[in-house]
Amino acid sequence: MELCQWWRHIVVFLLHAWIPSCFAQTTPPVRLSPTPTPQTAEGPETLKFRLSGFPRKHNEGRIEVFYKGEWGTICDDDFSLANAHVLCRQLGFVSATGWTHSAKYGKGTGKIWLDNVQCSGSERSVSVCKSRGWGNSDCTHDEDAGVICKDERLPGYVDSNVIEVQVDENKVEEVRLRPVFTIATKRMPVTEGVVEVKNKDGWAQICDNGWTPKNSHVVCGMMGFPHEKKVNKNFYKLYSERQKNHFLVHSVACLGTEVHLAACPLEFNYDNATESCPGGMPAVVSCVPGPLYAQSTVMRKKLKMPSTIRLKGGAKYGEGRVEVLKGSEWGTICDDRWNLLSASVVCRELGFGSAKEALTGARMGQGLGPIHMNEVQCTGHERSLWNCRYKNITAEDCKHTEDASLRCNVPYMGFEKTVRLSGGRSQYEGRVEVRVGQRWGSVCSEGWTTKEAMVACRQLGLGFSMHAITETWYWDSSNVTEMVMSGVKCTGDEMSLSQCQHHRTVNCQKALARFSAGVICSETASDLVLNAPLVQQTTYIEDRPLHMLYCAAEEDCLSKSAAKANWPYGHRRLLRFSSQIHNIGRADFRPKAGRHSWVWHACHGHYHSMDIFTHYDLMSANGTKVAEGHKASFCLEDSDCDEGVSKRYECANFGEQGITVGCWDLYRHDIDCQWIDISDVKPGNYILQVVINPNYEVAESDFTNNAMKCNCKYDGHRIWVHNCHIGDAFSEEAEKKFEKYPGQLNNQIS
Repeated sequence: MELCQWWRHIVVFLLHAWIPSCFAQTTPPVRLSPTPTPQTAEGPETLKFRLSGFPRKHNEGRIEVFYKGEWGTICDDDFSLANAHVLCRQLGFVSATGWTHSAKYGKGTGKIWLDNVQCSGSERSVSVCKSRGWGNSDCTHDEDAGVICKDERLPGYVDSNVIEVQVDENKVEEVRLRPVFTIATKRMPVTEGVVEVKNKDGWAQICDNGWTPKNSHVVCGMMGFPHEKKVNKNFYKLYSERQKNHFLVHSVACLGTEVHLAACPLEFNYDNATESCPGGMPAVVSCVPGPLYAQSTVMRKKLKMPSTIRLKGGAKYGEGRVEVLKGSEWGTICDDRWNLLSASVVCRELGFGSAKEALTGARMGQGLGPIHMNEVQCTGHERSLWNCRYKNITAEDCKHTEDASLRCNVPYMGFEKTVRLSGGRSQYEGRVEVRVGQRWGSVCSEGWTTKEAMVACRQLGLGFSMHAITETWYWDSSNVTEMVMSGVKCTGDEMSLSQCQHHRTVNCQKALARFSAGVICSETASDLVLNAPLVQQTTYIEDRPLHMLYCAAEEDCLSKSAAKANWPYGHRRLLRFSSQIHNIGRADFRPKAGRHSWVWHACHGHYHSMDIFTHYDLMSANGTKVAEGHKASFCLEDSDCDEGVSKRYECANFGEQGITVGCWDLYRHDIDCQWIDISDVKPGNYILQVVINPNYEVAESDFTNNAMKCNCKYDGHRIWVHNCHIGDAFSEEAEKKFEKYPGQLNNQIS
């Protein structure tokens, strides 16, 4: 028995080691066969659970239950994260990170065993959760539920918790384009080549007899390209005649809407695979890259990005929360009925390939403003999301906790091969090293900021930058390389550090190893936004006596002319308003500085954890500051939170500072320094601007929504404020009208 158990361990280990990793030139979704997990007996019946569907990773999929000798699914009615926690534990994972509805991983077959499942999350088995009972359901397989489990096994799990991968010799998991032209093998991305699929014997070809543009469309989508184009087959025919081909597949019949070749009807060769393509040749595909990946400047200019749809909050290109422009205002999409077909339409419209994942439940953070679309239903053939069926919604239909997001297939560029981290304590941190010429070397940390660190983490595929490190002496320095790059200056949008500005020859004043640039990366980041309507509602003018402003003067909250005033007589004219700063990201906003360096402010009776957290400015229409910019330093805490979210941070008693996801920090209009000193401002039309985290001191998933602007009119006695909005909330045309605002002719705001 012990020998049998030992062999069982060996077989499982070999199977896991054998499963192929994704091919270096693509990032296709992986389609695994159903993965049963034997479980303990539940009364007289033995329950088994497995993850099925495609495309998916090993820790996610359609949840299926084996009951009374038959596999079946679970309906998504009343499904919750608590249900997913229970099911993931039964699958051998520690917990769930999410769940899916509307058959995201494809429709199952057979029974729908459970419906209206309601677990508390602590149950040992889904069988003891509330439900309608086994086999009692009013659902169709369009409503099959799926789970996303945390990729971490239960401690001490035994074989019964191992997902046993059943190897099917005719399964298509990986697909690649193999370039044939010499010049094409050196250029990234690979846009044309022989289509090859991987099976147990290695890479094999597909016979092109009956090959259609729809098949090419699916392959290009997997490779990260939006469209296919006609290919010149003459050269490839000559090439194939000189090669020994192995045809695994002799017939493919895609509809063109599939997100993976494995979803198309395929006919496999069972006999002599080298002689099974009579009169044909290996299938060849040529793809058209999107504007971000076009290989020539002319093509990049010709292929423009759409102006009515965008992705926000993602760490990488081709992922994020979906936002659409309706009228002149950007808004989100509700996740009801959100699926891979609709997500693929968005991905291709944006110049990427088909969708890898259609994400629900604000997985890429919550948006702001209106929710423009609900129950989007695309066929997969549409050129734009606006051509799909959808419903307009009311405020009762959806909330931003249901914002839809996605991940697209993007072309493989090989950028991660030209950067690495060294010396860190985990794969997410370390000194940044790059390929310059034929040698690896470190990067000078002079001018190294969050923007440069963001690019490095994106290039590494490690998400966002949590910290940009300029002194790396505390990391292992046993293998420190010499500096090979300096003067790095990024906008933050680049795909790799090599695309940023940098010195042609290394010029670093601090060339010691301890001053090498480093990063600490994170899969998630915070995202701060200001409540613009609240600013508009709470703005007013106060003439405050000087004898009440000593504390404010000490904190530099007044303009320079206040120093020449006849203290304590007279007053200062203050433009007051409330600031309510929300964290809508996926990680808490924490100050960069440690507690040891926080500054005690006796006037306010608390510590300030950031020197400059916001800029308050009053500007003329051409952008000239008319009131000296007040740079406010805050004590960061959770003033209040969304329903179901608990406060974590408070300033009192030297408490931890920060803003929790789903919470906000409120600085009321009636507290010290919550103003702009306009004592020296003349009557006129101005722009009120507030910028959060202006120096990018703390990493966020989106910096474009950190600024808020308002039009305002000041007549010397009163002020009128309107059109308050977040910097990226309007269309470009609407923003231009705002900036060219000629001023009000009267005090009536229409």
